[in-house]
Amino acid sequence: MTAISRRHLGALSAAGTVGLLLTACGGDDSSETTDGAAGASDAGGGSGTVEVEDNDGTKTVVVPPTSVVATDNRTFETLQDWGVQLTAAARALMPSTLDYADDESIIDLGNHNEPDLEAVVAAEPDLIINGQRFAQYQEDFESLAPEATILNLDPREDQPFAEELKRQVSVLGQVFDQESEAEELGAGLDASMERVTSAYNGSDTVMGVIVSGGEIGYIAPGDGRTLGWAFDALGLVPALEVEDTSDDHQGDDISVEAIAESNPTWLLVMDRDAAVMADDPSYEAASQVLENSEALASVTAVTEGNIVYMPEDTYTNESIQTYTEFFTDFADALEGSS
Repeated sequence: MTAISRRHLGALSAAGTVGLLLTACGGDDSSETTDGAAGASDAGGGSGTVEVEDNDGTKTVVVPPTSVVATDNRTFETLQDWGVQLTAAARALMPSTLDYADDESIIDLGNHNEPDLEAVVAAEPDLIINGQRFAQYQEDFESLAPEATILNLDPREDQPFAEELKRQVSVLGQVFDQESEAEELGAGLDASMERVTSAYNGSDTVMGVIVSGGEIGYIAPGDGRTLGWAFDALGLVPALEVEDTSDDHQGDDISVEAIAESNPTWLLVMDRDAAVMADDPSYEAASQVLENSEALASVTAVTEGNIVYMPEDTYTNESIQTYTEFFTDFADALEGSS
């Protein structure tokens, strides 16, 4: 499926953000904010605070924040679409589809395996949006940037994943005065999922896979990385269920023979390497691996063209926009096959 251009949807939001920030800086310091925000702190600052809830409880955030650090991959696209200027970020983890990735003015904190955590000191942040691969470093950031508010908005395991994606952008919308834009993102996700459930016939079998290094990994319904949650959320019938599954970033081991025997009507695919090594000569696209496999040649999903690929940057993005785009593509495919 050809991905629609969500990369360009942020221009208006970005322009709105700039205008709102200029208004805030030049506004009357006696004005009051809403939704828990305090008025401007002093006559010259033009700033205030807002109270928001994250995974750790109630946090007070200076608005607008003057120095923002971001490490959570799920937030990068949203922040860019809203025109948020970052002082430091895990740029090494960003997909090339984002302008942030090549912005040398943003201090690079590296990746989660070899982070340069101390670099955050130079950023002098008042807000750190931390999570996903960097979640383990929250205490380090608390020590290195004690004046900063740290927001942890990772999806909580005991809550529906789609609702957690919406919660994340909702909180960020409060912080960056983009509440209506956050509502639109949430509504877009809901609409794309509703289209899938309306078009799905309730009986076709579905398998999710991750392709990496020319190998196919199994995405376990419920537990599996990236799409495991979608089986319950969308009422999809698994083509295969196995024991002792995980959320491994390459999926669980599975043989092409097992896939062929389960004969899924639909294959949902995340191409892991597309996000991290697409320019490598050894890169083999997921479409080549699956569609050129002799063992899978007679599988219904292959013969009927029922293979839906996630956006190429999914592995290093996984934003609410990424899921909305994928579910839109899945809905298009389902509607086209009926």
